[in-house]
Amino acid sequence: MTALELCKTAVAALEDRKAEDVTVIDIQEVSTIADYFVIADGTNENQIQAMRDAVDEALHKAGLSVRQIEGNQKSTWILMDYGDIIVHIFSKEDRLFYDLERIWRDGKIVDIHSV
Repeated sequence: MTALELCKTAVAALEDRKAEDVTVIDIQEVSTIADYFVIADGTNENQIQAMRDAVDEALHKAGLSVRQIEGNQKSTWILMDYGDIIVHIFSKEDRLFYDLERIWRDGKIVDIHSV
């Protein structure tokens, strides 16, 4: 699977768990750390953990293993590094505070449902 197809898989898993404001940013032209960021937020700790588990399961089934996960069951920001894609799962408050979309504004927002 391509990195973009893996993003679609991650987005589908997040949306299945009712993630809010799912955004994909293509950072290939501005960074070497990954090709894409997938960013989403949840409304509470349980939902955030369910989103994390759903992404990990879906990408594992697609043949991709997580390299590293930052954050635990009480975290309000979970970072999941899959190499070419990095998934960020936030509480609403932390997403607003850290504002990755602003920090990575040189990247391109991808409409994952139209590619």
